[in-house]
Amino acid sequence: MRAAHQLTLPRALHPGAWWLWALGLAVAASRTRNPVLLILILVIAGFVVAARRSDAPWANSYVAFLKLGLVVIAIRVVLQALLSTRSQGNVVMFTLPQLPLPDWASGVKLGGEVTAEAVLTALYDGGQLAVMLCCIGAANALASPRRLLKSLPGALYETGVACVVALTFAPQLVTDARRIRAARRLRGRSRGSFRTTAMPVLEGALDRSVELAAAMDSRGYGRTAQVPRRQRRITGGAVLLGLLGIALGVYALLTDAMAFPAAAGALAVGLLLAVAAMAVGRQRVTRTRYRPDPWALPEWLVTASGALAAAVMIVAAARGVEGLVLAGPLVVPPVPVLPVVGLLLGLAPAIAAPPLTRRQEVVAA
Repeated sequence: MRAAHQLTLPRALHPGAWWLWALGLAVAASRTRNPVLLILILVIAGFVVAARRSDAPWANSYVAFLKLGLVVIAIRVVLQALLSTRSQGNVVMFTLPQLPLPDWASGVKLGGEVTAEAVLTALYDGGQLAVMLCCIGAANALASPRRLLKSLPGALYETGVACVVALTFAPQLVTDARRIRAARRLRGRSRGSFRTTAMPVLEGALDRSVELAAAMDSRGYGRTAQVPRRQRRITGGAVLLGLLGIALGVYALLTDAMAFPAAAGALAVGLLLAVAAMAVGRQRVTRTRYRPDPWALPEWLVTASGALAAAVMIVAAARGVEGLVLAGPLVVPPVPVLPVVGLLLGLAPAIAAPPLTRRQEVVAA
């Protein structure tokens, strides 16, 4: 009766579904440098965050990651302008003072002519990384880190403390930044310099994450039953091999380092090993769960939307669809139909994910 009650009423979506959807968009962004498609992915992630985020402290993570993406783009453009050579383009925008370098650094320059081709190339490359970071920020803004940690598989409970610090650091960073900004405003200081606010924000976020990890460890988080040593070694080895296979497959898919069938095969084998090892390692856990998060139709729809967006982009890149990679920096970016339709599937969570009520937002936090 309780499970049926949770599935019928409006409820918070499983945090794992949000992360799988966001990773699908990030994979889609990794397959193209077309600014039109990158902006479309950014708009899709922002629209879903605006439609389904809560009032929890971590809900502003998307804005923080968006600012981080702008910083990444700026750094990429500045470095390209300082270090680029004339061979990267012929359209000179302006000329910087050039510093003479020794003979052993003859292939590198510092300053000099800055071409439009070099700046646009840096802008597109930095935009791709910035959009991928914003996809991760969307997952941080939509998924509760504590609820995600509660759903951690049994075979990974021994790494729970490290997962707590990693998953809660970014949300706590946003929360502490807002708290310090409000405190400075109450003291009559409307604006604070980065030098006076950066260290308190970083120190407070890390301290809160470590305190949460210590509290969970003191309450027996990750307590396991006694199992034979051979079973522990087999489970640990299978998890390690599975994670290596997943990492190899994802890296090959993102960078085209391997053929698509080989990369997909490595990813599939890694997933099978990891899932099997986690299923066996789950027997070691003696901790019970209070009100576990259900995985129902909305979770499947949200996950499928991100997976389909990534699959369409991967297939389009494998078939050489025009528009994913520009013919040149100064070319007007085209709008390929198939990738645009595939990316628009990422908007499904704005409708498929159940909206949160005020009470559920407090409970989810």
